[in-house]
Amino acid sequence: MATLVLTTVGTLVGGPVGGAIGALIGNRIDGALLGPAGGQGPRLGELAVQTSAYGSAIPKLFGRMRVAGTVIWATDLKETATRSGGGKGRPGGTGYSYSASFAVAVSARAVRRIGRIWADGMLLRGAAGDWKTVTGYRFHDGGEDQPVDPLIAAVEGAGQAPAYRGLAYVVFEDLQLAAYGNRIPSLSFEVEADDGPVTVGAIAAVLSDGAIADATGTAVLGYAASGDSVRGAIETLARAIPLTLTLATMDDGLVLAEARGTPVALPDMALGASVGLRGDLRRETEYRAAGTLPDEVTLGYYAVERDYQAGLQRARRGGPGRRVAALDLPAVLTADAAKAIVETRLATDWAARRTAVIRLPWRWLRLRPGQAMRLEKDSTAWGVQAVTLDRMVIEVRLTALAAMADIAPATAGRALAQADRPHGATRILPFELPGTDSGATLWIAAAGDDAGWRQAVLEGSMDGGATLDPIGRTAPAAVIGRVAAATAAAGTALFDDATTIEVVLANDAMLLTGCSDAALLAGANLALLGEELIQFGRAEQVGVRRFRITRLLRGRQGTEAATVTHRAGEDFVLVDPARLVALPLAAGATGSTALVLATGIGDAAPVVARRTIIGTALRPYSPVHLRAVRTGNGDIALAWIRRSRAGAAWADAVDAPLGEEAERYRVAILAGERVVRTVEVTEPRWRYPLAMQAADGTAGRLRWSVTQLGTAAASLPRVMDVLV
Repeated sequence: MATLVLTTVGTLVGGPVGGAIGALIGNRIDGALLGPAGGQGPRLGELAVQTSAYGSAIPKLFGRMRVAGTVIWATDLKETATRSGGGKGRPGGTGYSYSASFAVAVSARAVRRIGRIWADGMLLRGAAGDWKTVTGYRFHDGGEDQPVDPLIAAVEGAGQAPAYRGLAYVVFEDLQLAAYGNRIPSLSFEVEADDGPVTVGAIAAVLSDGAIADATGTAVLGYAASGDSVRGAIETLARAIPLTLTLATMDDGLVLAEARGTPVALPDMALGASVGLRGDLRRETEYRAAGTLPDEVTLGYYAVERDYQAGLQRARRGGPGRRVAALDLPAVLTADAAKAIVETRLATDWAARRTAVIRLPWRWLRLRPGQAMRLEKDSTAWGVQAVTLDRMVIEVRLTALAAMADIAPATAGRALAQADRPHGATRILPFELPGTDSGATLWIAAAGDDAGWRQAVLEGSMDGGATLDPIGRTAPAAVIGRVAAATAAAGTALFDDATTIEVVLANDAMLLTGCSDAALLAGANLALLGEELIQFGRAEQVGVRRFRITRLLRGRQGTEAATVTHRAGEDFVLVDPARLVALPLAAGATGSTALVLATGIGDAAPVVARRTIIGTALRPYSPVHLRAVRTGNGDIALAWIRRSRAGAAWADAVDAPLGEEAERYRVAILAGERVVRTVEVTEPRWRYPLAMQAADGTAGRLRWSVTQLGTAAASLPRVMDVLV
């Protein structure tokens, strides 16, 4: 007697698919190809944790997956000391930064490319291949001819570094660790192993080294095969994919197939081939108890719509019970595909409670497990589960197939994903601000032309670039832009409600917002426009990145001299110290040219900006409220009010602090723009004698200026032109 037994893909509680792949022409062939029964396959969630333990399993990836990977090589942390500031009596500082070089394996078979990379859950590399922090990077695809990585070879020595052929991995060189607590972050990688979705049968074919041929149509977007046997990896798929999966013997070996297409029509006359031996028995039918079947099926999977985070779909039928069949599939699926699996799984399990056995003549030996058939005078579609040949009679075990209705679309839920914005080019603006100390300071604002800009490394030079000193890293992105339309000059004593200024900001992420008058008087919305400091109370967006600001205070903090008509293209920056880098300058820097270089991730070459130092922070504010009164004897009494950069608010009804080592002023008598007489005084007044007026030729009309002489610099002159 010869018996050929072909079985389906095992048994699941509540249904005939998924538990174990049965014997195929004996256990020896089965075990040799697939591994021993009871093996373990991959589990949902094991791809999320980065490992470095020796002997850790590295999955074979198919399709497109997100995996944490395994650290297979690393150096010690590298410490870099950076000296900044100091010189000519100013204290300097030393900063320390740390980087690491290491290799991470992502797949135990060759892959096509690496897409996005996350570090501690935040994007390290975007979909466009742009980096969010500084690092060297090399990708090795796992081909059998891949060379040794040059860094690993340099560290380990010639002939001591493996090429890791057959293993896809990446190498990070000097990854900057400041953003990750000065440690190697937990990395995960979007890996594209195959071009597009991959069928279940193709996975089985690769895992079995070609011993199993592919005849399937069901595909997943990605799958990570691991475990202790080929059987375990395939069974994990079979637990969730519909019952039509089967293994069958063919002339060219084993085939993983699905029952698709039109069922085989079986005529009624073919039934009952063994009637003479077994009596008048044409078909045996059985029903499983409904209490053994699940009321609900759930499927855990990786949701492609949510950056490969774990998702869950469920299907439920009515009934008083609460029996749940929970499936985990470490594969990447769409929400609709996952929903279809659970709906099909539930319908299949309930349809499969009805089984039958028929006996056919040997001519029907072509039937294979996994095929669908329909019996004459029977509306039920049946699936072939096993075929046994015994004494020229074929016994076929059948399971009823589910009649599937339309499946409603599913949702994967929302994902709070980080925006993937390219870093873009760096834009820097060095400038000076009025100050309260005796030291000159260069302020540096930096941002990007794209909203994804984060940081750049700064260097500076005060000798035309002959020597460069490290400054450090930029502050968070400042709000910078340029004037879009020319603005008129205006006074500084009152709110300017007549002037409107339109500025175009550097990128879409930047905003300008208005504030109350009380907030303005407290210092809010301070901005540098050219060399003039302004404040604005209203801001209205009028175009892409374009804002119109009104309700202005002009010439703030002693910048009245700059309240001229501004031209289109002048720089604009919102003055927020938290978003600026302050670079102290050495004494005597006034008049020299500062060179600032910024290098960000998106910059092909350093971005260069220059600023001639004018010593704005060292200047006293210009005097105000100039008066000229002719006295009875013909002299002219000149007077003014000084201001202080050490405290401009008049809050206690007493004079503001001087803010300088001594009180001194220079008074100049002008003929047009030509100075005809100068005097220095130590109080805010001076009497201009009649005799001097005659000598200077100023009778009837007087043009004069006053300048406060500070400890380190002089204020800008304040000019008065008056009839006397």
